[in-house]
Amino acid sequence: MSNVNNRKVVRYNKWGYFFLIPFIVVYIIFQLIPLCSTIYYSFYEYYRVGIIEVGPNWVGTQNYSTHVFNNPDIWKYLGNTAAMWIIGFIPQILVSLLLGAWFSDNRLKLKAEGFYKVVIYLPNVIMASAFAMLFFTLFGSTGPVHDILANMGIIDQSYDFFHKTGSTRALVGLMNFLMWFGNTTILLMAGMLGIDPSLFEASEVDGANSTQKFFKVTLPLLRPILLFVVITSLIGGIQMFDVPQILTSGDGFPKRTTMSIIMYLNKHLYSKNYGAAGSLSVFLFVITAILSVIVFAVSGNKDKLKGK
Repeated sequence: MSNVNNRKVVRYNKWGYFFLIPFIVVYIIFQLIPLCSTIYYSFYEYYRVGIIEVGPNWVGTQNYSTHVFNNPDIWKYLGNTAAMWIIGFIPQILVSLLLGAWFSDNRLKLKAEGFYKVVIYLPNVIMASAFAMLFFTLFGSTGPVHDILANMGIIDQSYDFFHKTGSTRALVGLMNFLMWFGNTTILLMAGMLGIDPSLFEASEVDGANSTQKFFKVTLPLLRPILLFVVITSLIGGIQMFDVPQILTSGDGFPKRTTMSIIMYLNKHLYSKNYGAAGSLSVFLFVITAILSVIVFAVSGNKDKLKGK
């Protein structure tokens, strides 16, 4: 009897693999093959000059030596990317934690809660180009923000937000914050709603106040979601492209201080230098993997990294 049941289970499980076929096919065609070809061409001289195609010619690690390790600009652009990501991520995680705790607290009995959630998430579905046009209008040299701050005496009449390193990076960070804090809020709120209410009741019995409950109960139990948010945001930060590309017209002004590493990579792709672009892509892949492992280890998941 048990053998018959086992055969039925095996037959039933086959349908799971059947439904996985579309995902596997899409993954192989659009992710695995491009990944392998990127690694392959990173060891070749392969570019185009007009209609003339040069290569592919085997050059070994020359692309990595020339365009990565002996390229001083690469570290500058990595620093730009890190600075703009930090400017946007720190307020993003703080505001999202605050809003998540607010919306997940049943004692507040908020009215029109669904409306507020939609409004918070709405910037996430707005295109970066639309945000850029809005920011150009608001923060231009003749924009309303400039006029208001000038009339208040905070800035002088000649101040240009898009030609100052600090203000341009701040605007890129602000755009990233506005576009993504709603998504982060939804994720953190889902994690908070999954916490057993009896834990909060037990902490209240022990005399814990709201602040102590948040730091002693909510945050420790929210660690897996926070880890997911940090790693995905870190990957998105390294891949930062659309916001600084549109806001600075692809030049990374002023003086390439807002040029992200992906903007620099895009210039190699635009010039059809596949070998250089491949080496930069592999370098970013390794950097992303290393940073993800570091975040995972620092968050207290060392045993999981070791497979225990």
